[in-house]
Amino acid sequence: MHRRQFLGLSIAAGLSLGGLTGCQPGTPLRIGIHPWIGYEPLYLAEEFGWLADSVRLVKGQSSTDSLQGLMDGSLDGAALTLDETLRLHDHGVNVVVVGVADVSVGADVVMADPAIQTLRDIRGKRVAVELSGVSGVMLVELLQRAGLERNDIVEINLPVNEHPEAWRRGEVDVSICYEPTASALEGLGANRLFDSRQLPETIFDVLVVRQEKARSRKAAVKDLLQAHFAGLNHLVRNQHDAIYRVATRQNISVDAVRRALATVALPDLTANQRYLAPTGRLEAVVLKLAHIMSSEGLISEVPLNYRFCDASFLPRSVA
Repeated sequence: MHRRQFLGLSIAAGLSLGGLTGCQPGTPLRIGIHPWIGYEPLYLAEEFGWLADSVRLVKGQSSTDSLQGLMDGSLDGAALTLDETLRLHDHGVNVVVVGVADVSVGADVVMADPAIQTLRDIRGKRVAVELSGVSGVMLVELLQRAGLERNDIVEINLPVNEHPEAWRRGEVDVSICYEPTASALEGLGANRLFDSRQLPETIFDVLVVRQEKARSRKAAVKDLLQAHFAGLNHLVRNQHDAIYRVATRQNISVDAVRRALATVALPDLTANQRYLAPTGRLEAVVLKLAHIMSSEGLISEVPLNYRFCDASFLPRSVA
């Protein structure tokens, strides 16, 4: 299970990505999206009618749907994690980051057996990690903080949703995961050893658009971002209403939505402008992640001469 599947696991994809053709001039900009708390502003914008006709949300079940759609040309953009954006670029799909949806502040977690008290105590332990997702980046950061190498642990490459069952069978000592798996493991006796609060402004969810579409459909990209900030405004200012709408749509509890919100920061327009500036935090994080992912074989090379971020599509102001 990819990280961004945890809300609405029982919900079927709103639209199949199969058979879609590339976006033609005058047709809506097709944006891949899937259930995740950081993407809720766009779902809310669509629900309230704030999404312009120039943009259509193509709803999938996970980031896999969005990545596939971007690679086969049936999508023009998507909501993805920053590491997924790097993987996409590594596969030859040039995209530009036009907005930051959220920043992980506890959503990504290292859960451990209670006997493991410090990071260095993971030496020799069985660590479950989904290397193809953001958990692989967390593993690299964890080992660096612990002063350990990959061969100092017993690495178990396992989809995150399978970690609780592996824990029940006594097959793992440490899990690198996210909600709701973290809470499930806590219920099985695991303790929180480390989380993304110790990695400030490192794990981002972003809105990306194929580079050629960003150039040819500037107005539509701006409409997309205007809708995002309208939805974000409702989520922040009318949180009680928004939480119940999210819970109803995703068929999950209100408490689960509140817990999810507590693990992410949702950047406003000013923060987006700061993040996406040429010398902003995001370009620095992209380069750092690229070096990590390249050294671990997650991408083939570091894209040194490619600028990922463009703040020019952001609205001048939001109501």
